Amino acid sequence: MHADRRAFLLGRNAIQAALRGFFAREDFIEVDTAALQVSPGNEAHLHAFATEALTTDGQKAPFYLHTSPEFACKKLLAAGEERIACFAHVYRNRERGPLHHPEFTMLEWYRAGESYESLMMDCVRILALAAETAKTEMLAYRGGESDPFAGPERISVAEAFERHAGIDLLASVAVDGSTDRDHLAAEMKRVDMRVADDDGWADLFSRVLVEKIEPHLGFGRITILDQYPVSEAALARPSARDPRVAERFELYACGVELANGFGELTNAGEQRRRFEIEMAEKARVYGEAYPIDEDFLAALSLMPEASGIALGFDRLVMLATGASRIDQVLWAPVAEYGR
Repeated sequence: MHADRRAFLLGRNAIQAALRGFFAREDFIEVDTAALQVSPGNEAHLHAFATEALTTDGQKAPFYLHTSPEFACKKLLAAGEERIACFAHVYRNRERGPLHHPEFTMLEWYRAGESYESLMMDCVRILALAAETAKTEMLAYRGGESDPFAGPERISVAEAFERHAGIDLLASVAVDGSTDRDHLAAEMKRVDMRVADDDGWADLFSRVLVEKIEPHLGFGRITILDQYPVSEAALARPSARDPRVAERFELYACGVELANGFGELTNAGEQRRRFEIEMAEKARVYGEAYPIDEDFLAALSLMPEASGIALGFDRLVMLATGASRIDQVLWAPVAEYGR
């Protein structure tokens, strides 16, 4: 099995070295963040691995393996760093498949004082560099191809809903960011999409995105899906052009989501409100919630205006080397479980 994977693994090493060179030339500092955190992140549908620390006298303190190095990186921005990059092993429970692994590598980078459009340009250069390093002209996955050297398609989420699903998404989003579940449900029923009685607006949004939008993204050339509704902003700030949407984009190639970028939110009160909404939803759906990192919220008041992005490094390697499963590009995958 290792012999079959070895070419992909050597490709992985070459791409990682090339990207480290890219960030060094751009004057980034590579940082290394701790995997153990008091909070693994506060998104309703991300699941963490829980553990505990023991003091020398046996007292227990709860910890989690982080789902992203984001909180730690933003604390470093608050401390004065301006351009940082991080190859971090991250951990997500309830995730395993051709594109998912319980432990994987996230490439994150942040630019203080720069717009989130600068991250889009970084992505274009990084995908081209990965392809050049792998000596391929096309990114490929399951028969689909994407030209990393062609100019990217940039489309808003609202435009994508109209084009691929025939749905006016923003008609269900108010200026204050609140959403109209019934309006979106009616739109989905009109185009013969399934709607369950207990689906919230976010559930409906996600279903349209997964079933109708994502299968069309990143074929022929890469796609930048921009301007998510502000209720789906996560840690991104609202757009100055339209308060219904946020400075958030996702990067796609061959129908695969590769990266998630933000114009970073620095309003601690608004961030706390979003975290509380997400954890209430997590408790409703899964019967559990994660603590909020108070140090992180405190750091937001010191953090400069910045843009940041997380890219699934293993997925990028897959598309550049032609691998069909994520475990083919991992040197030592996690043992199988749950069978």
